[in-house]
Amino acid sequence: MKICVVGSGGREHALATVLRRHHEVVVTPGNPGIPGSVSTPATELDADLYVIGPEAPLVGGLVDALSAAGIAAFGPVAAAARLEGSKAYAKEVMEAAGVPTGGWETVENVEDGLAAVRGYPTVIKFDGLAAGKGVVIATDEAAAREALEQFLVERRFGEGQVVVEEFLEGEELSLLALCDGERAVPMASAQDYKRIFDGDEGPNTGGMGSYCPVPSVDAERVAELSAIVHQPIVDHFAAVGTPFHGVLYAGLMMTADGPKVLEYNTRFGDPETQAVLPRLRSDLAELLLAATNAGGLEGRELDWDPRCAVTVVLASAGYPDSPRLGDPISGLELIAAPLELTCAGVADADGALVTAGGRVLNITALGETPAAARAAAYAGVELVEFDGKQMRSDIALRAEEATQ
Repeated sequence: MKICVVGSGGREHALATVLRRHHEVVVTPGNPGIPGSVSTPATELDADLYVIGPEAPLVGGLVDALSAAGIAAFGPVAAAARLEGSKAYAKEVMEAAGVPTGGWETVENVEDGLAAVRGYPTVIKFDGLAAGKGVVIATDEAAAREALEQFLVERRFGEGQVVVEEFLEGEELSLLALCDGERAVPMASAQDYKRIFDGDEGPNTGGMGSYCPVPSVDAERVAELSAIVHQPIVDHFAAVGTPFHGVLYAGLMMTADGPKVLEYNTRFGDPETQAVLPRLRSDLAELLLAATNAGGLEGRELDWDPRCAVTVVLASAGYPDSPRLGDPISGLELIAAPLELTCAGVADADGALVTAGGRVLNITALGETPAAARAAAYAGVELVEFDGKQMRSDIALRAEEATQ
């Protein structure tokens, strides 16, 4: 099977690596660090299956266009991808589907936003796509006002309204499921790290690392959670005539009152994908192709490597506010199996890779325990250098401590 992965980041590199175990893979547009990258537009490539990585082309209707041309494409149509494209719409769908989530209100100006706050801390979310940076946890009125002004006055991410949301406390959990329009088949649990600094300090990012699985969330618990947060959404879209095919990512907060959904993504998470997929033993392409057909996942079970995976993100100087570009990267040739390198924000400069974005690359390692995987990943991280390299030193530390 020839597969075209659409995208250019670490997630797409991870997808291509796993798919290439059994199939021919091209990546468009890819990046200089991803083997098989081509500049040919997706619609001009002759592939048996298209796998859409980022959210923007999904929201923009790429799957609709490919499907209309009779081409198999893994991902939701634009109407279903709106679940990620609009935070307010996602809340409406959760309410209609009976999915537990925090209290919320949609506002269009700063003063209404401040009036919607029911206590601090509170969560201020830009309604549209913002590359993982459109969420601010405001600890007081000054911080809330600043966030509201950035989103509604300065239009940091363009035109759009804002969702003011109840702050939920607990442990975060990422849970992805493959969906065929009728059912959701959950993948292994993961946890990612959104803040830039250790201890969950500093501004939100697209994600600074991840690990899989979460020790306290076994396969039975995954199935229970999926029945609460995935299947009702699949049922809702089927009922309204827009069957959901693709990946449904639920970002959960495990509160004292039970699991509540923070957000939905309609594609593979980044960097969760880099930690989840290396553990998958099943043929991913066969699963994704089956999911493009109604009911195609019936009876499918996923086979997982019992080891743990830890992914550490290396980010450029100045990230997330003003990432510095053009810094030469050294040591990449030292990253070899069993370590896995996935490239994201890189560019070619006279045959060498340089930084070209906020999150530059990811190092993933497998280990018999979270401690072993974590040690191996951080050993790999030390082999790579570029000026201003940023990383968190506490990725999967909770998992390590929980299993000692």
